[in-house]
Amino acid sequence: MSGESQSETSVSGSILVADDDPEILTLVSRRLAKRGYTVYEAQDGIQALAEARSKNPDLIVLDVMMPLKNGWEVAKELRADAKTKDIQILVLTAIGQMMNDMNSPLYGADDYIDKPFEFADLEARIAKLLSKRVGAVAAAAAAAAANAKK
Repeated sequence: MSGESQSETSVSGSILVADDDPEILTLVSRRLAKRGYTVYEAQDGIQALAEARSKNPDLIVLDVMMPLKNGWEVAKELRADAKTKDIQILVLTAIGQMMNDMNSPLYGADDYIDKPFEFADLEARIAKLLSKRVGAVAAAAAAAAANAKK
């Protein structure tokens, strides 16, 4: 995992990083915090669900192979919960493109990235997903305001 960017771009938003590998969890969390994100951490699927429900992050970077509940199960539960259904989910996997192409939409992941990955690619995917979330929230607010005026 390399790809240190020359420019330090500051951004905002909250991200839950869920991975049972302490090294990946620490590297990703520190990198995202350095970029200006508020970062929460989870080391297994049960903890990821609890953190997602209590913190309601804008995005979750979710490992697939975790103890107690795997990432696919976590994603499916998040999509079924009204409070968490709109959180963007970026899945980290080592299962290959064909499996990701099949499973990501099936379980509700918005995007995936294979391990090992480049940080620049991870950050680009996060930025893309967060811009979708911000756009969706703004559109919902505008629709609610329009309906309130009627």
